[in-house]
Amino acid sequence: MSELIRGLSENGGVVFCGIDSTDIVCKAEQLHKTSATCSAALGRLLTGASLMGAMLKDSRDSITLRVNGGGPAGLVIACTDGTGNVKGCIDHPLVELPPRADGHLDVGGAVGKDGVLTVIRDNKLQKEPTVGQVPLVSGEIAEDLTAYYAYSEQIPTVCALGVLVDPDLTIHCAGGYMVQLLPGATDAEITQLEQNIAAMPSVTEMLRAGATPKDMMEKALAGFAPSVLDTRQVSYRCDCSEERTKAMLLSLGRKELEKLRDEDPHCEVVCHFCHSKYNFELNQLLKDLPETSEAAPEEAQ
Repeated sequence: MSELIRGLSENGGVVFCGIDSTDIVCKAEQLHKTSATCSAALGRLLTGASLMGAMLKDSRDSITLRVNGGGPAGLVIACTDGTGNVKGCIDHPLVELPPRADGHLDVGGAVGKDGVLTVIRDNKLQKEPTVGQVPLVSGEIAEDLTAYYAYSEQIPTVCALGVLVDPDLTIHCAGGYMVQLLPGATDAEITQLEQNIAAMPSVTEMLRAGATPKDMMEKALAGFAPSVLDTRQVSYRCDCSEERTKAMLLSLGRKELEKLRDEDPHCEVVCHFCHSKYNFELNQLLKDLPETSEAAPEEAQ
């Protein structure tokens, strides 16, 4: 489990959310067998998604992040529920690039920046999800999430994310934080916050030195007398199941299922997020389908 906290400045003008996501990124590396650079790319996106999920107002809501930058790693996806539990995947998990000139992993090179960040917000009170999209700034993930908040939601946001990978490809530490200014922040408060952030070490430096999410908050919000709103444990959690997979297959309708059955009566479905395998006999599925059933009608979607 990974520790996540939410905090607020004394005057209520600055919101903080921070996480030590080491366990989450370890689980992702174990599931997807990622290279060092892909561990960093997927790990950063999972960390950012968890922070965004924890900031949702309704635990029933969810967010999906899709980064399509045209790089060799391909599409990177992270999904979060309304409490900060996440799952994710990456198209080409074994892609590896030489380090950048500063010695850091070349996440931007693997992800690419000739593309977009798509944010899909599923609000249970709305019939259709809300989709926002912004051009990628760097492919380094944190800068791209910051740009999304600035352009799509007009919320001044600072986002910092980090993943430190050991030589044996295991995850040494991972985490991040988001700081957001609420309406009415004064110029002095903005200046103070900028100075605080500029003086902070990187996320992985702080975590490697033993810092907690609360420690990160106290550094970021120094001078703002912050307090912790809540602390929670979040994890890499896939919500796939045999029942949901069966329902997905049945939703294809009789014609499509018959077409698949004619190719091979045995169907194996593998989850992209956790690699669980579900096996079905299509002849039996067709028996479970009402005779008049076709693909789901538009009004039922």
